[in-house]
Amino acid sequence: MRDELMGFVDLISDEELAGKVREFLVDPPTGLDVDCLALDVCPGGAYQHHSYSGGLLEHTVSVVRVALVFCDIVEELYGGEVNRDTVVAGAVLHDVMKCYCYEDVEGGGFRGSDFGGRVDHLTLMVGELMSRGFPLDVVHVVAAHHGDVGPTKPKSLEALIVSIADLADSEFNGKLLRAAEYLLRRGGVSRPRVDSAGEAVMVVQVKEREGWVGVDRLVRERVN
Repeated sequence: MRDELMGFVDLISDEELAGKVREFLVDPPTGLDVDCLALDVCPGGAYQHHSYSGGLLEHTVSVVRVALVFCDIVEELYGGEVNRDTVVAGAVLHDVMKCYCYEDVEGGGFRGSDFGGRVDHLTLMVGELMSRGFPLDVVHVVAAHHGDVGPTKPKSLEALIVSIADLADSEFNGKLLRAAEYLLRRGGVSRPRVDSAGEAVMVVQVKEREGWVGVDRLVRERVN
C-alpha cells in the first residue's frame, strides 16, 4: 500500500506541489522530541476506526481512492471543476501526523500517547504544512478534513470532497470492526480484538453465509 500511496503523488501535475508531498512522506518532521510510529505501523485510531497495525496507511489509501471517485462525480455529474492536485495532496497528507500521537501497547494494540493527548494531529499537520510553504488551498483541505465536527469547516469543493471521503471510510471501517467484535463476543470471545479490516470482513461474511454455526467455528479456530 505504501507503493500505491506514493503512486498517488505521481498523479499531482504541479511538480512543485508533488515534490513537497513526496518530501513530507519520505522526510517527516524531525524537530519533535517525541517517539514516532512508522507510517505503515501506525493505526488510524486507538479504537474508533482502523485501530490496528497499518491502519493509518490503509485509511489514507482508501480516502484518496474515495476522494477521486467524488472528483469524478462532481465533474461528470454535477458539472463542477475540481483541482485534483489539491484533493490528492490533502487526502494523502491529512492524517500523517497521527504517527506522533499514538504508541503501541505491550501485549498488543495501541493507545494515544501523552504527547498526542495534548496536541492533536490536525493542529500538528497544519503547522507543519505552513512551515513548509504548502499552498493555502492544500492547508485548508487538511485543516477542514474533520468536516462539521472540526474547528475549520470546508469552504472549497476540494476540502468538502476530502472531508466526506474521510468520514465515509472511517465510519465504514469503524462499524465493520464493531460488527465483527459483536459477533465474536456473542460467539463466546470475552474480549475480542480484530486486527485488520480483512479479518472483520471475514467474520461478518461468515455469519452472513453460515450463520452462528460459522461464527462458532471461527471462535474455535481462534482458541486453537
